[in-house]
Amino acid sequence: MPEQEENEVPQNIPAIDMVGTGKRISELRTAAGLSVKDMQDYFGFATPQAIYKWQHGTAMPTIDNFVGLSVLFGVSINDILVLEDASFIMISA
Repeated sequence: MPEQEENEVPQNIPAIDMVGTGKRISELRTAAGLSVKDMQDYFGFATPQAIYKWQHGTAMPTIDNFVGLSVLFGVSINDILVLEDASFIMISA
């Protein structure tokens, strides 16, 4: 762990595993019997590119789109997200 300054507090902050979350979105879509086109229509996207980027882990949905995915799949947002092992960061107190 890096050297700690006087006003800094170590925090254990998890990070989103983008590829793992993308795989989870793809699995949930398949389990729900939905096509990428179905999701494109649900979100009102002109093209399916955002859906493909989510599934490949090259981009993450916005928080409002995570809420939409949660409703669409009937799961909590926590069931969609895949987290990496937590890492320590320093936050000024």
